Amino acid sequence: MTSDVATATSVKSEVPAATPAVSGKSRLGRLVLILAACALLAGGGYYAWQRWSAQNSPATSHLTAVVTRGDLEDTVTATGTLQPKDYVDVGTQVSGQLKQLHVDVGAVVKKGQLLAEIDPSVYQAKVDGDRAQLLNQQAQLADKQAQLLLAELQLARQQNMMRDDATTADALQSAEATRKSASAQQDALKAQIQQTGSTLRGDEANLGYTKIYAPIAGTVVSQAAKQGQTLNANQQAPIVMRIADLSTMTVQAQVSEADVPKLRIGMDVYFTTLGGDKRRFYGKLRQISPTPNVVNNVVLYDALFDVANPDRALMTQMTAQVFFVASSATNAVLVPLTALHPLAAEEPLRVPGVAAGSAAEGNAAARGGGAPRASGTDARSQFVNGRALVIVVDTNGKLAEREVNVGVMNRVSAQILVGLVPGETVVIGTKVPAAAVPARTSSSLVPAQRGGHP
Repeated sequence: MTSDVATATSVKSEVPAATPAVSGKSRLGRLVLILAACALLAGGGYYAWQRWSAQNSPATSHLTAVVTRGDLEDTVTATGTLQPKDYVDVGTQVSGQLKQLHVDVGAVVKKGQLLAEIDPSVYQAKVDGDRAQLLNQQAQLADKQAQLLLAELQLARQQNMMRDDATTADALQSAEATRKSASAQQDALKAQIQQTGSTLRGDEANLGYTKIYAPIAGTVVSQAAKQGQTLNANQQAPIVMRIADLSTMTVQAQVSEADVPKLRIGMDVYFTTLGGDKRRFYGKLRQISPTPNVVNNVVLYDALFDVANPDRALMTQMTAQVFFVASSATNAVLVPLTALHPLAAEEPLRVPGVAAGSAAEGNAAARGGGAPRASGTDARSQFVNGRALVIVVDTNGKLAEREVNVGVMNRVSAQILVGLVPGETVVIGTKVPAAAVPARTSSSLVPAQRGGHP
């Protein structure tokens, strides 16, 4: 029994010894959880602070673009149609049935080549009748000439007899009258022969017109008459076909009255066609029509230029998208047009939400949103003097105004002659409302960078 008590006592003494170890592990777990929670809160706070700082930094609150190098064109666009520069509508000068066509549409013909024939039966009959009449009149003329010769001989005999007083005055006068009559009849017949000859030549010409020849070398681009068709040339000359020289095409572009002052004779121009795989065809402006076409109250002027077509890739009535090159620059320093701001304005440029009195970088934020412009006006008109301001973002994310010299501009990009180099970053707009951009003093800008390279 004593041993049982001793055993129980020893067991009881072992239980309290294990309790401190379990309690220490629990406290260590709670400490680890607390530290992890603190670290998580600290990381989240740091991340939120970074996001807040980034959103409120000048560099990230604006839309920016990198200054690049490339080619630039300022163009006037128009839509036009293609026509052969040289073409002839071949018609007929005589009426009749179109007896035979010797060519089809698309045929290439030479100058003087026979194209078609009109039934010549009626005209051949007229020519034959004229020739017969002419032969008859020539025979009559020979008779009249013989009669005149006889009258002259009889007159000479009467004159000789009158000198010998062997005839009467009446006989002499009769002989003189007979001679004059024979001479007049001969002259009248000569006139009739001339008239008949003229008629014959006209009828021979009409007979020749029954055969239609090519007036120029080219391609038959259209055919208005069919073989066997009766053509009436009494009212107007019927068109049989059109022959065009397709080696040179003329583009007739319709330019709006607002863009006509930008055009000048001899300026470079190019165009593309709908199915031309963006191939460009080049030429020079030849003519601006002084008479406009008014289409739906829109005043349009025809601008014409020629383009070589050696491979016959261009065809009649094709639609052309035309670009008149007003100015151009190659390998130029380029920025978006929205990066430019007027230099001459004394008052700060603002957008809604920017309080009056905001200083330099606040103004920069407003300028980054684009200068206010009247609706329908060309933004390029603000920089016709070749000077502008841009807002540059430096390597530290700070904004700085800089004056630049502007060259060629179109509605998208502008050439910078002096003031920027490729690789720099400029502001072209704002990502956040302008009111959210903190105002800074003008000392935050870098005036030393105005008007030159950094």
